[in-house]
Amino acid sequence: MAQPNLTKLAYQTLQVGKSVAGLAHKSLSTKLMEVLAPSAMPTLEPIPNSLLIELRRAMQTLENIDWLEAEQGIYPKAQLFESPWLDWAGRYPLIWLDLPSTWERRKANKVHDLPNEIDKNLYPDYYLQNFHHQTDGYLSDHSAGLYDLQVEILFSGTADAMRRRVLAPLKKTLKKFSSRNETSLKVLDIGTGTGRTLQQIRRSNPNIELIGIDLSLSYLRQANKSLNNQKGSLTQLLRANAEELPFASESIQAITCVYLLHELPKHARTNVLKECWRVLEPGGALIIADSIQLVDSPNFKIVMDNFQRIFHEPYYRDYINDDINLKLEDSGFISINNDSYFMTKVWSAIKPNQTETSSN
Repeated sequence: MAQPNLTKLAYQTLQVGKSVAGLAHKSLSTKLMEVLAPSAMPTLEPIPNSLLIELRRAMQTLENIDWLEAEQGIYPKAQLFESPWLDWAGRYPLIWLDLPSTWERRKANKVHDLPNEIDKNLYPDYYLQNFHHQTDGYLSDHSAGLYDLQVEILFSGTADAMRRRVLAPLKKTLKKFSSRNETSLKVLDIGTGTGRTLQQIRRSNPNIELIGIDLSLSYLRQANKSLNNQKGSLTQLLRANAEELPFASESIQAITCVYLLHELPKHARTNVLKECWRVLEPGGALIIADSIQLVDSPNFKIVMDNFQRIFHEPYYRDYINDDINLKLEDSGFISINNDSYFMTKVWSAIKPNQTETSSN
């Protein structure tokens, strides 16, 4: 009789527990809002049972892929269990304490409720908003300290599993440069936020040079705590706008971009993709993970519509209708692939070398 795979069982149990905890939090916080701040309640479209079943099936498929890629060695199985549980447990009460101010902003449509001390000249106008109605937008240590836990709750414990979908195409890209010393290879993560994606890249590719950029010093400080608190190579973290990357042309071998594009207006999306093409070395890849879109996930339209009603996401509707494949082609990329995993869509696109450019 075959012995059960205890590690796989532990992973499945962990995912069920995170899903239940996330759903319980969302259900209880919604009920509290109905009682304490009913005028802040968004008008949502009911989700039919058939769609709930489909969502659960998509979540299960994601988790199966997550386990399979760990078994294949794309990343260590231990990575499936790595979350700062004690830190999150300590911060969890702060999420409840933060809810009344979130409700107030939603009720009053206060979307520019930002810290007074920030220098607004340092940021593009579109960035100076309370995305998700969250306190301080992306511009305080308080916001940065809660962000990862909030996202984990939002996606019912699947946020890390969806982020890990960039690791397989990243490994495939880095193999193209296998004749070089690994330490000479550079991977840039744009809109790195708290550095969660960079943490996952480091565990699966420990010897490459990692660079993260973000507009928020607060989020970069949070990333630094997570990324540069142990022995080993340091991750370079820079405050920079992805529309004007502070790197030489053709100096980066791979770029990741996770959950950034849907928070950019159309023109900024275009600028970011063109800048990624500029700084990539020929043969390098841009790997994007972001929200699903209507073109290939029309069955989840209700979920996407409700997401925008619940959260302040000013550019989301444009994003879910945007042709990212065409934008990538217009920027010069080739070999463009995309797949959807639960609520996340992943693109990979290659900057061609001169031979590939002329043949196309």
